[in-house]
Amino acid sequence: MQKQFYRQIGTLVIPIVIQNLLSAAVNSADVVMLNYVGQSAISAVSLAAQYAQTLFMFFYGLGTGASILCAQYFGKGEWEPIRAVEGIAMRISLTASILFAGAAVTIPELMMKLFTEDVELIELGAEYLRIVSIAYLCWGIIEVYLAILRSVGRAVITMSMNVLAFSLNIILNAVFIFGLYGAPKLGVAGVAIATSVSRLAELFACIIVSGRTKEIKLNPAYMLIRNKLLFGDFVKLAVPALLNDVLWGAAFSMYSVILGHLGTDAVAANSLVTVVRNFGTVFCFGVASAGGILVGNVLGENKIEKAKDYTSRVMKLTILTGIAGGLVVLAITPLVMRFADLSETAMGYLRVMLFINSYYVIGIAVNTTLIAGIFRAGGDSRFGCICDGITMWCYAVPLGFFAAFVLKLPVLWVYFLLCTDEFAKWPAVIKRYRSGKWLKNITRDNLFEET
Repeated sequence: MQKQFYRQIGTLVIPIVIQNLLSAAVNSADVVMLNYVGQSAISAVSLAAQYAQTLFMFFYGLGTGASILCAQYFGKGEWEPIRAVEGIAMRISLTASILFAGAAVTIPELMMKLFTEDVELIELGAEYLRIVSIAYLCWGIIEVYLAILRSVGRAVITMSMNVLAFSLNIILNAVFIFGLYGAPKLGVAGVAIATSVSRLAELFACIIVSGRTKEIKLNPAYMLIRNKLLFGDFVKLAVPALLNDVLWGAAFSMYSVILGHLGTDAVAANSLVTVVRNFGTVFCFGVASAGGILVGNVLGENKIEKAKDYTSRVMKLTILTGIAGGLVVLAITPLVMRFADLSETAMGYLRVMLFINSYYVIGIAVNTTLIAGIFRAGGDSRFGCICDGITMWCYAVPLGFFAAFVLKLPVLWVYFLLCTDEFAKWPAVIKRYRSGKWLKNITRDNLFEET
């Protein structure tokens, strides 16, 4: 069983980790290149990108929510329920994409004012949002389709499409920021154009892959499949997962709101820290995603004891990757401090924030694996929604506002307090894990015959 586990987890983890690394590389490339444009450009894109982060968390929650059902039905060997789940998720994702894109085109200045009062940052961020609205429209389709493919073991295919999109994004960033090959130097607008074009290319790649995939296609007809029982299961399992990730992403955006009102130095330092933290968590998130898919497949086969064993092994990998992630943050710190072109105050913030994140990633690793991976694999998405909602919105966000605007604590103290959120979750999360209440086979027999 041990050899089988590591062979299966490796098949899933490696492509997912490569995807996460490429995603982190794109974000770091944005920041590094904008570093040569100016601190205001970095800060504006960092703030405007909070909407993309929130939208990503929505799609991630929707995708992982759909994966809960798809992974178990794949383990059971049934394809029709998987197609129906894709259709349900696609209807919801397209609605969200259209709403976000519409807001980015019509009210970008208002969206930026939520994060900052700086006129220059509002102007730059609004320009970015208008152009990147094209990417928002593509994103909803792409993320749902890739999540479904991963849940049925097609991780290598999803990695290949991400390699295409991320590589193109980095190349176009350089072209439009620095004016290579005769292109104009567009700065912030160049980053938005690169993002939109790369997402369009990724959507086109999805269409090509769909045409060559027999079982699961990017087929609009899936959105017309109706099954009341399956839709009820989807709502029960996917909606809490979706709400959980939106609450989590929105809370992190509120952290940026707090820091944004403490000055551009805090925003610029935090934007670089976020990039470094993303590199530190790539393996953790890879293990969380792969572990959730693998445990879900086993539960769909109704092998409960095997699922317990696999979960224990996933948790050991999580702790190791969390420690490794912290060491990665520490290792990258000297390089970041050497090449960052920020004000003296921002550089001081940056050094301390990076140290805080060297241990913060361990908290993120454990919670992500359990809440977004293992618990959801067993159909227990409600617990994570409640846990994150209480911890982040009743503890961390109010604490941050109180520390920043009532006590008026220094920036670094505010940041430290915000970064206690993950560890505040540990007692409840670990207790839930040990209870075993999340271990369930949630598939139905003869689903379409019943309706």
